[in-house]
Order: sequence, then structure tokens, then C-alpha cells
Amino acid sequence: MIETNNILLDSLDQRWETYRVELKRCRVEFSEEALHDLRVATRRMLSVLDLVRSFCQPRRVQKLRRLFKNQLDGFDELRDTQVMLAEISENIQNLPELKPFQEYLQKRERRLLRGAEKHIRAIELAGISKRLLKLRASLADLPLDGLSARLFDGVDTAYLTVTQRYGWIDPDQPASIHRVRVAFKKFRYIIETIRPALPDFPEAHFKRMHAYQTLMGDIQDAEVFLENLAEFDRRGVDDARQPVFSHYRQAISRTISAYLDEMSALTEFWRPTPAADFPWQTESGQARRKKIPPTKNEEKS
Repeated sequence: MIETNNILLDSLDQRWETYRVELKRCRVEFSEEALHDLRVATRRMLSVLDLVRSFCQPRRVQKLRRLFKNQLDGFDELRDTQVMLAEISENIQNLPELKPFQEYLQKRERRLLRGAEKHIRAIELAGISKRLLKLRASLADLPLDGLSARLFDGVDTAYLTVTQRYGWIDPDQPASIHRVRVAFKKFRYIIETIRPALPDFPEAHFKRMHAYQTLMGDIQDAEVFLENLAEFDRRGVDDARQPVFSHYRQAISRTISAYLDEMSALTEFWRPTPAADFPWQTESGQARRKKIPPTKNEEKS
């Protein structure tokens, strides 16, 4: 059995090294792909810090978490803009009315790229590294008694947040699904962190969890697109773009339906209560396994 503090230390070290590599790469060859990988590395740093928070002084972890969260928030608008531009590139031939909106987003992207590059170069690793070394020392000194139970408690808590939000889903309110997605992404990254403590966790579940998250992400992306298009249109309403609005309203309905068809798969990824068996350990759980089909907008994050 792998010791819990080793899992936490190894995860912290690996996530930090990956983050440093991706930051360096982004500074050397600033590109959409490099920036995406840096965002993923930052999210994974946040996930391990969220897990570590229940083992160390919350104040010490919170300062580090805030640093990474502020970095991530600085890329949100650029990420949304690039997703919308990718969507337009797929549909511009059938919906030429999107051309003015495309030009507007391209101008916004250029501005945001300049800001993102400055943001990346302003990140100071020395201060973060110093805080991480102190955190690592605290983890190394943890007494081993009861650590494994606390590790799983952290996952149970993250999954409970997901299931609570899942219970509040209203198909007529896409924001309710987005709240599930935010919590599920955190849960998914935590599962990746504690993987060494779950030797019988089905390897295929990682792809299935990613696909499940992507189904919810497609809804959010379609919502963001429609909101931004509506905001752009308020600058000068153009009746010619009504077919575009109709197209994306239908797209939102399709993405919501696709998620609703697969939403119950959530119960296969973790135990409902700490006293219950893991679903992949039960015959009924094994019988329920099915593949969630990949979606066109599936990302690596």
C-alpha cells in the first residue's frame, strides 16, 4: 500500500514540474496550444492544492491557491474567444452572417493575446517555489496514522459537491449544468491525483470522465457563444443574423439533450457514501458501464 503522504508529495512534485515546463514553453513559443497546456497544468496544480488543503494549514495552502487561480482567471476571456473563433471557422460557409462577428472576435483575440503574453512573463516562480517548499516540508512531516482515510474523505467531499449540484439540475437553466461541470472537473483532477491509491480503478474511466465533462462543456461553450453574439448585436441589430441566433439556440438544445442522455453515468465514477462499495467493484456497476461517445469539441483539459 502506497503511503498517503508519498502520494501527495509525488503529485505535488509532478504537477509543479509540469507547470514549470509548460510555463517555460509558453514563454519560448507563445501559441494557442502552449497556452492551453499551461492552463491545464495550472488547473492540475489547483486540484492537488485543494486536496492538500485538508492535511495542512489552510492559510498556507490558500495563498498558493490564490496565486494559481489568479493566473488562470487571466486567461478565461482569451480561451472563450478562441473557442468561439474555432466554432465560427466550422460554420462560416453555411452562416456567412457570422463574418462581422468573426472580425470583431479576431480583433479581440489580438488584444487579449498581447495581454496574455505579458501576464505570462510577469509570473514570478521564485516566490511560488519558496511557498511550495514550505508546504512540501509540512506534508513530509505528517504522521501516517489516519492519512489514508483523510485522503479518501477529500475525494468523498468533492464528489458530494458534484452530486448535490447534480440534484439541482434544471434543463431549462443551463447554468445549473455548468455548476455541476465546475465541481466535476475538480473531482476528476483529484481522482487523477490519488490514482496510485486506487489500484483497481478502471483505466477506461479517465476517458469516460473526460467525455462526460466535455458534454457539459459543449453546453457552456454554446451559451457563451450566444451571449457574446447577442452583446455584439446590440451594437447594431441586424435582422440578417436571426438565422444565426436560431442555429445556436438549437445547438444549445442539442447539447443539453446529449448530456441528459448520459447524465446518469455520474454514479459510476465514485461511491455514493463512504460506507458503500465503489461502483466498479460491484456486479451491477460493471453491468452499467457504457461508452460515452466523444464530442467534436473535446479538449485535452
